Amino acid sequence: MRIATWNVNSIRARVARTVDWMVREDVDVLAMQEIKCKPEQFPIEAFEEAGYEVAIHGLNQWNGVAIASRSPIGEVETSFPGMPGFLKGLEGPDQPQEARAIGATVNGVRVWSLYVPNGRSLDDPHYTYKLDWLAALTEYTRAETSARPEVPFALMGDFNIAPLDEDNGDPAVVEGQTTHVSPAERQAFFTLENAGVTDVVRPRIPEGYTYWDYKQLKFPRNEGLRIDFILGSAAFAEAVTDASIHRNERKGDAPSDHVPVLVDLAIGDDDDDRPMIF
Repeated sequence: MRIATWNVNSIRARVARTVDWMVREDVDVLAMQEIKCKPEQFPIEAFEEAGYEVAIHGLNQWNGVAIASRSPIGEVETSFPGMPGFLKGLEGPDQPQEARAIGATVNGVRVWSLYVPNGRSLDDPHYTYKLDWLAALTEYTRAETSARPEVPFALMGDFNIAPLDEDNGDPAVVEGQTTHVSPAERQAFFTLENAGVTDVVRPRIPEGYTYWDYKQLKFPRNEGLRIDFILGSAAFAEAVTDASIHRNERKGDAPSDHVPVLVDLAIGDDDDDRPMIF
């Protein structure tokens, strides 16, 4: 079973690149972030023609997450318990939730596509929202992995955190001045890992970025960030046989500013009776 995550940065602008890559790399499940559309605007026909069904959660032209799968998608959820909302200028418990999470079960594997809030700046309410969002995700993860340890469980997506110093190659991202590398954000990431999941890609790929800003030749200069992760439970991690970061998808015409991260799992039926797609 081949599972990947990719912040596509507008699926309508990059549907051909996305589907072509999925077919070329023989991807079974793709978690997408920043689809930037409502479900009725999602270019689902291209996915269906390639043999995929899609679960979509999008509310407007911002944010948005989706899961595409060659196998049936079940148990779809569009939030996790305690997930906070956000609306600039509005405080209190009634803030609307954004389209930042979608969970589903595919072939017995529980996967989440997550677009963690950016934080914007260290003094912005969005930064507090980011930390609160991660705290709620941590509590949910701890409860889920404790209640069903036998179920392979993965949190996949754009976490908007570079947890280690070597994950930051962008000179504009500076601890104490910008988000993504602040001690509080990094601690939130490590606390999440301690709640029952682990980075299943880093042991196989210790170095490498997953995001490069469009500005100031960041990609040619390799001034990137590692902020896209696949965090798996023990049952998930034990099944991982390989991992890859697809840096070349940042090249070419109209790429996303993120690239796919992929893992292979020794899970599922060896008898592949899927129809051939040409």
